[in-house]
Amino acid sequence: MNWSEVWDITKIVWKYVLQTLIVFDILFALIAIFFERKNPKSVWAWILVMMALPYVGFVLYLLAGTTLNKRRIFRDKGFEEMLKNRVHEQKLELEKMDEKELPEELVDFKSLVYYNMHNSYAVLSDGNDIDVFTSGQDKFEALKNDLRSAKKFIDFQYYIIRNDELFDEIVQILKEKVDEGVEVRVLYDGLGARSTPNRYWKKLRKMGIKVGGFWPAWFGKIQLRVNYRDHRKIVVIDNRVAYVGGFNIGREYIDMEEKFGHWRDTHLRITGSAAYMLHGRFALDWAYITGEKLFDREDMREIPLHDSRDKCYLQIVSSGPNSEEQQIRDNYLYMISHAKESILIQSPYFIPDESILNALKLASQSGVDVRIMIPCKPDHPFVYWATHCFVGDLVMAGVTCYKYEGGFLHAKGLIVDDEAYTYGTANMDIRSFALDFEVNAVVYDKKKAHEMTEIFMNDVKECSVMTKEIYRNRKLFIRFKEQISRLLAPVL
Repeated sequence: MNWSEVWDITKIVWKYVLQTLIVFDILFALIAIFFERKNPKSVWAWILVMMALPYVGFVLYLLAGTTLNKRRIFRDKGFEEMLKNRVHEQKLELEKMDEKELPEELVDFKSLVYYNMHNSYAVLSDGNDIDVFTSGQDKFEALKNDLRSAKKFIDFQYYIIRNDELFDEIVQILKEKVDEGVEVRVLYDGLGARSTPNRYWKKLRKMGIKVGGFWPAWFGKIQLRVNYRDHRKIVVIDNRVAYVGGFNIGREYIDMEEKFGHWRDTHLRITGSAAYMLHGRFALDWAYITGEKLFDREDMREIPLHDSRDKCYLQIVSSGPNSEEQQIRDNYLYMISHAKESILIQSPYFIPDESILNALKLASQSGVDVRIMIPCKPDHPFVYWATHCFVGDLVMAGVTCYKYEGGFLHAKGLIVDDEAYTYGTANMDIRSFALDFEVNAVVYDKKKAHEMTEIFMNDVKECSVMTKEIYRNRKLFIRFKEQISRLLAPVL
């Protein structure tokens, strides 16, 4: 057999291989349409990807497009029964109150409180103190001090944990606490912490720190699941104090990366009974990953007494692709739809679904002062230009859009009417609504909402404004990037 014949045979083989791959693409497109319950826009976006990339489209679909089986994960029967009983008691208490007896902070949000109780078993917690951090240095300094004060246990959960000087310093504190007899548990996401090698987690285990990885990579490198990540950032110390918000663990979050400069984020430090609710969220995640059920132990169920300074009412609301409802999205939607005077939004990634987009347009056109703040620089180009496109729609509908130029804006939250706010880990995008596991605090307190509004308005000083004229006159290449990114929005 000469080389010419070998070449002819090779071409025939490749022809059949490529035809087979195209058939696979068509089959996966049919599966996306008929067998997986997806939003139609998401289906069309995936068909576009598979047709545009006929040889790799179905591989991308396997990595990022398949639907999570909504089996009963993140469940703890004992803990759920306790929540159900407490929520039932609170509902009865609230139903007995007329509008005059109802706490002033809850009058305009009673229906939202009920919704969160019903769909998230979100106990209404009162008597909480809240400190807000917008600087990574301040947040981590406070966190390290709180870690040093731990007496019983530390729950430590972050989407991203980098193997750098920040985590090394925290690990040293955790080791000291383990030596003192404190139980320490660290939960990380396999994709978010992919840069941290397995040997580092082994090192922590040798120190006596319990470690769990949320869907870790195969062989430490191969990550087959892009969606359905644990995007939560939670720390709970002795059921006494808890942290939740946008900061991850890495040097960029304390302004040590030139690429981003100042990292502007929002993190809450909560002291009071709501810390117990965040401990419950961590415990459910921990049980799923490690099999250890913390609420089987009586000492894990203790709620320390706390002499409150702020006496804030709040609920801890979590959501994820294992839920039938999109609880955090629905909280955003309720607060937007019921706003009377003002809506202030901060989000690094703004890719809303149609309900959120229409609600914001309607609010703006009904006289509500709607303001949205996004970053001026991208960390994910397609996401950034999709954000730019959606915000442009709102600008044309009368919404004020600020582009933060004081660094990279990573804060995630919503403030309405100077009366209530929700901040946490969830972006204002489809991924946070439906594809990742998130947690937010919903705070019903006029004083604390006003403080958050003042923080927002202080950020405005570092912003430029995207006007209608600026948006109309954007370059043709920017329009092209926006439209391509918007087509891919449901899968970003």
